[in-house]
Amino acid sequence: MITTLKTLAGVLVLASLTSTQAVDITGKVSLKGTPPAEKDLPLDPACGKLWANEKPKTRFYVVGAESGLGDALVYLKKFDGKVQDPAKAALLDQKGCEYSPYVLGVQTGQKILIRNSDPVLHNVHGTPKLNKEFNLAQMAGGKDIERSLDQPEVIVRFKCDVHPWMFAYIGVLPHPYFAVTDKDGKFKIEGVPAGKYTLVAFHRKAHGTEEKAVAQEITVADSAVSANFTVEVPPPAQ
Repeated sequence: MITTLKTLAGVLVLASLTSTQAVDITGKVSLKGTPPAEKDLPLDPACGKLWANEKPKTRFYVVGAESGLGDALVYLKKFDGKVQDPAKAALLDQKGCEYSPYVLGVQTGQKILIRNSDPVLHNVHGTPKLNKEFNLAQMAGGKDIERSLDQPEVIVRFKCDVHPWMFAYIGVLPHPYFAVTDKDGKFKIEGVPAGKYTLVAFHRKAHGTEEKAVAQEITVADSAVSANFTVEVPPPAQ
């Protein structure tokens, strides 16, 4: 009987510890103000054939339901605990002469698979400031390009030198606690250990640089945390 009680107590303690070590952070990033109108992409004839109906536009501000802001990178500013090497590769596709996704988050050292799903030649040109630059042609239906970024950097621009309207942006974090907001501005960061953190929301067009991003202090304990942000449309340049 005593052994049974000890075992049960141990299970309860372990369950308690586990509950405080894997908490989700959810929330929404909203846009305040009216963003500039998006513009049609200047597709060449070969890429234009890939869009039979509505033509694609720029994706500077993706605004969804109730002013939710898509493509914002939300992440812990700093994490001092141990992290595992990412097991799953991230995918950056080229489809319809656009990068998909437009904004992506990866962990340092995480494998990035760059794919060409188009029937045209693309050129993958990563232009980081802290990581190593690369510039590679990729044939239609060619083998996936594999790359990784080893230094934290918010944010790394990818472009196509063949199609100058093609851009993607990758946030590189030294831990796995980040997310990119969906089309309605919602995000979820899973399994965050207990502690006090600075949570950052960065939008490429609204903020420009990481230093201008919005942030708030949060405490993660034994229950899910909700954190919402408001991002303002910057005034027109004088």
